[in-house]
Amino acid sequence: MKRTPLQRKTPLKSGGPRRKRCPSCRVMFVPARTSQAVCGEIECAIAYGQSEKGQARAKKALADVGRREIKDRKEKLKSRGDHVQDAEKAVRDCRRTFELWIGSGCISCGKTQEEVQAAQGWKTGGAWDAGHFLGKGARPELRLEPNNIWLQCKSCNAGSYKYARKGLTVSQGFREGLIARIGLEAVEALEADHEPRKYTVDELKAITTEYRAKTRELKRTAA
Repeated sequence: MKRTPLQRKTPLKSGGPRRKRCPSCRVMFVPARTSQAVCGEIECAIAYGQSEKGQARAKKALADVGRREIKDRKEKLKSRGDHVQDAEKAVRDCRRTFELWIGSGCISCGKTQEEVQAAQGWKTGGAWDAGHFLGKGARPELRLEPNNIWLQCKSCNAGSYKYARKGLTVSQGFREGLIARIGLEAVEALEADHEPRKYTVDELKAITTEYRAKTRELKRTAA
């Protein structure tokens, strides 16, 4: 006997939201929003809210709201200096991620990634930092300048002579390494740059957002 092929009463895909089964009354319903857990009956909502699963979900929702409120309050309490630090960290994280991604070694001592990792990989926070060629204390105008921030091993960034280039200090080694990367003319132009940078809070926020996005994209590309 020839069998009639089975046919679904409802299509696998539809243009609207997928139906759910109410955990209280077991009736199928179309949620008005993705987070809706029960049908539109008040009794079902009350019963679900009193259940263990419902209470856990409510606690999580309250915790999420609490975290967002705390984050918003902290953001409002930030000073301009806090926003400068956020922006600097975002730029440094991006520069470090990029330099590691393209295979650069330490700009100061010239050690390769493999050499640095073997000698300093045990250090807290990893073996690598992003260091300023011209220090932000003496040259604050270049604090957020990407061309002033390069990949350094933790030892060199801390000022240690352990891995310094032969006959050079860490800063002299940094300059030698930078000349090899971008050329003497570009290094001298950077050293001669004394133009003040007076960023507004909104500009600092924009820099932070921009470089955090760049870092995320670099990490996605490297994965």
